[in-house]
Amino acid sequence: MFRLNYHNQYFAAYSEASQLNQVKRLWLESLADFPVEQILKGAKHAIENSEYLPTLNRMIECCQAGLVELGLPAPHDAYVEACQAPSPKSAQAWSHPAVYLAGRDSEWFFLANNEERLTWPVFRSHYQRYCAAVLRGESLTIPASEALEKHASEPLSNDEQLAALKKLRESSGL
Repeated sequence: MFRLNYHNQYFAAYSEASQLNQVKRLWLESLADFPVEQILKGAKHAIENSEYLPTLNRMIECCQAGLVELGLPAPHDAYVEACQAPSPKSAQAWSHPAVYLAGRDSEWFFLANNEERLTWPVFRSHYQRYCAAVLRGESLTIPASEALEKHASEPLSNDEQLAALKKLRESSGL
Protein backbone atom coordinates (compact mmCIF):
# COMPACT_ATOMS: atom_id res chain seq x y z
CA MET A 1 0.00 0.00 0.00
CA PHE A 2 2.77 2.43 0.96
CA ARG A 3 4.95 1.29 -1.95
CA LEU A 4 2.22 2.28 -4.41
CA ASN A 5 1.35 5.61 -2.80
CA TYR A 6 4.83 6.78 -1.82
CA HIS A 7 6.80 5.13 -4.63
CA ASN A 8 9.94 7.30 -4.68
CA GLN A 9 10.05 7.85 -0.91
CA TYR A 10 9.50 4.15 -0.28
CA PHE A 11 12.37 3.00 -2.49
CA ALA A 12 14.66 5.73 -1.18
CA ALA A 13 13.96 4.71 2.43
CA TYR A 14 14.03 0.94 1.89
CA SER A 15 16.46 0.36 -0.96
CA GLU A 16 17.95 -2.86 0.46
CA ALA A 17 15.93 -6.04 0.94
CA SER A 18 17.55 -6.81 4.31
CA GLN A 19 16.68 -3.34 5.59
CA LEU A 20 13.10 -3.73 4.37
CA ASN A 21 12.79 -7.06 6.19
CA GLN A 22 14.04 -5.52 9.44
CA VAL A 23 11.57 -2.65 9.12
CA LYS A 24 8.71 -5.07 8.39
CA ARG A 25 9.57 -7.11 11.50
CA LEU A 26 9.67 -3.97 13.65
CA TRP A 27 6.33 -2.75 12.30
CA LEU A 28 4.79 -6.20 12.76
CA GLU A 29 5.83 -6.31 16.43
CA SER A 30 4.80 -2.71 17.09
CA LEU A 31 1.39 -2.96 15.43
CA ALA A 32 0.54 -6.40 16.86
CA ASP A 33 -1.83 -4.81 19.41
CA PHE A 34 -4.22 -3.67 16.69
CA PRO A 35 -6.69 -5.75 14.67
CA VAL A 36 -5.83 -6.11 10.97
CA GLU A 37 -8.88 -4.03 10.01
CA GLN A 38 -7.63 -1.18 12.21
CA ILE A 39 -4.14 -1.29 10.71
CA LEU A 40 -5.62 -1.03 7.21
CA LYS A 41 -7.87 1.82 8.31
CA GLY A 42 -4.87 3.55 9.94
CA ALA A 43 -2.79 3.12 6.78
CA LYS A 44 -5.58 4.59 4.68
CA HIS A 45 -5.83 7.53 7.09
CA ALA A 46 -2.06 8.10 6.89
CA ILE A 47 -2.11 8.02 3.08
CA GLU A 48 -5.08 10.39 2.84
CA ASN A 49 -3.65 12.91 5.30
CA SER A 50 0.05 13.01 4.53
CA GLU A 51 2.12 13.41 1.41
CA TYR A 52 5.09 11.78 3.14
CA LEU A 53 5.81 8.15 3.94
CA PRO A 54 4.60 7.66 7.54
CA THR A 55 6.95 6.72 10.32
CA LEU A 56 6.12 3.87 12.66
CA ASN A 57 5.13 6.37 15.35
CA ARG A 58 2.75 8.14 12.94
CA MET A 59 1.23 4.80 11.93
CA ILE A 60 0.58 3.87 15.58
CA GLU A 61 -1.07 7.28 16.08
CA CYS A 62 -3.30 6.69 13.04
CA CYS A 63 -4.34 3.27 14.35
CA GLN A 64 -5.12 4.65 17.81
CA ALA A 65 -7.06 7.57 16.33
CA GLY A 66 -9.34 5.16 14.51
CA LEU A 67 -10.11 3.31 17.72
CA VAL A 68 -10.82 6.54 19.58
CA GLU A 69 -13.26 7.65 16.87
CA LEU A 70 -15.31 4.53 17.64
CA GLY A 71 -15.10 5.10 21.40
CA LEU A 72 -12.63 2.25 21.89
CA PRO A 73 -9.66 2.84 24.20
CA ALA A 74 -6.15 1.89 23.11
CA PRO A 75 -5.53 -1.84 23.69
CA HIS A 76 -3.28 -1.49 26.73
CA ASP A 77 -5.53 1.17 28.27
CA ALA A 78 -8.43 -1.27 27.87
CA TYR A 79 -6.36 -3.97 29.57
CA VAL A 80 -5.59 -1.74 32.54
CA GLU A 81 -9.26 -0.74 32.82
CA ALA A 82 -10.35 -4.39 32.82
CA CYS A 83 -7.76 -5.40 35.41
CA GLN A 84 -8.60 -2.55 37.78
CA ALA A 85 -12.40 -2.74 37.61
CA PRO A 86 -14.10 -3.70 40.87
CA SER A 87 -16.83 -6.32 41.18
CA PRO A 88 -19.56 -6.75 40.14
CA LYS A 89 -17.98 -6.26 36.72
CA SER A 90 -21.18 -5.92 34.70
CA ALA A 91 -22.36 -3.06 36.94
CA GLN A 92 -19.31 -0.86 36.23
CA ALA A 93 -19.24 2.15 33.90
CA TRP A 94 -17.05 0.75 31.11
CA SER A 95 -15.44 3.02 28.53
CA HIS A 96 -16.73 0.60 25.85
CA PRO A 97 -18.52 -2.77 25.95
CA ALA A 98 -15.54 -4.32 24.11
CA VAL A 99 -13.41 -3.80 27.23
CA TYR A 100 -15.90 -5.64 29.44
CA LEU A 101 -16.42 -8.46 26.94
CA ALA A 102 -12.68 -8.97 26.41
CA GLY A 103 -12.16 -9.05 30.18
CA ARG A 104 -15.00 -11.51 30.65
CA ASP A 105 -13.67 -13.80 27.91
CA SER A 106 -10.18 -13.60 29.41
CA GLU A 107 -11.73 -14.61 32.74
CA TRP A 108 -11.68 -12.07 35.55
CA PHE A 109 -9.98 -14.42 38.01
CA PHE A 110 -7.17 -15.10 35.53
CA LEU A 111 -6.64 -11.35 34.96
CA ALA A 112 -6.65 -10.58 38.68
CA ASN A 113 -4.34 -13.38 39.79
CA ASN A 114 -1.62 -13.62 37.15
CA GLU A 115 1.20 -11.44 35.88
CA GLU A 116 0.78 -9.08 32.96
CA ARG A 117 3.22 -11.08 30.83
CA LEU A 118 0.70 -13.96 30.98
CA THR A 119 -2.60 -12.08 30.95
CA TRP A 120 -1.87 -9.32 28.44
CA PRO A 121 -1.59 -11.60 25.35
CA VAL A 122 -4.84 -13.36 26.27
CA PHE A 123 -6.71 -10.10 26.85
CA ARG A 124 -5.22 -8.52 23.72
CA SER A 125 -6.42 -11.40 21.56
CA HIS A 126 -9.99 -11.10 22.85
CA TYR A 127 -9.94 -7.30 22.65
CA GLN A 128 -8.71 -7.39 19.05
CA ARG A 129 -11.58 -9.71 18.16
CA TYR A 130 -14.14 -7.32 19.67
CA CYS A 131 -12.47 -4.27 18.07
CA ALA A 132 -12.68 -6.02 14.70
CA ALA A 133 -16.39 -6.65 15.33
CA VAL A 134 -16.94 -2.96 16.10
CA LEU A 135 -15.00 -1.99 12.97
CA ARG A 136 -17.35 -4.23 10.96
CA GLY A 137 -20.28 -2.28 12.40
CA GLU A 138 -21.46 -4.79 14.99
CA SER A 139 -23.10 -3.42 18.12
CA LEU A 140 -21.75 -4.78 21.39
CA THR A 141 -23.68 -4.76 24.65
CA ILE A 142 -22.85 -5.60 28.22
CA PRO A 143 -25.25 -8.21 29.56
CA ALA A 144 -27.45 -7.00 32.40
CA SER A 145 -26.30 -8.17 35.79
CA GLU A 146 -28.49 -10.82 37.28
CA ALA A 147 -30.54 -9.66 40.24
CA LEU A 148 -30.99 -11.84 43.27
CA GLU A 149 -34.37 -13.42 43.69
CA LYS A 150 -36.62 -11.57 46.05
CA HIS A 151 -38.29 -13.90 48.48
CA ALA A 152 -41.43 -12.71 50.15
CA SER A 153 -40.62 -13.50 53.74
CA GLU A 154 -43.15 -13.44 56.48
CA PRO A 155 -42.04 -13.30 60.11
CA LEU A 156 -42.47 -16.45 62.13
CA SER A 157 -45.22 -16.57 64.71
CA ASN A 158 -44.25 -16.60 68.40
CA ASP A 159 -44.82 -20.35 68.64
CA GLU A 160 -42.66 -20.97 65.53
CA GLN A 161 -39.92 -18.71 66.91
CA LEU A 162 -39.90 -20.59 70.22
CA ALA A 163 -39.78 -23.95 68.41
CA ALA A 164 -36.86 -22.77 66.22
CA LEU A 165 -35.02 -21.46 69.30
CA LYS A 166 -35.55 -24.77 71.17
CA LYS A 167 -34.26 -26.71 68.15
CA LEU A 168 -31.18 -24.45 67.94
CA ARG A 169 -30.43 -24.96 71.68
CA GLU A 170 -30.71 -28.72 71.32
CA SER A 171 -28.45 -28.82 68.27
CA SER A 172 -25.80 -26.66 69.96
CA GLY A 173 -25.96 -28.50 73.30
CA LEU A 174 -27.11 -25.55 75.42
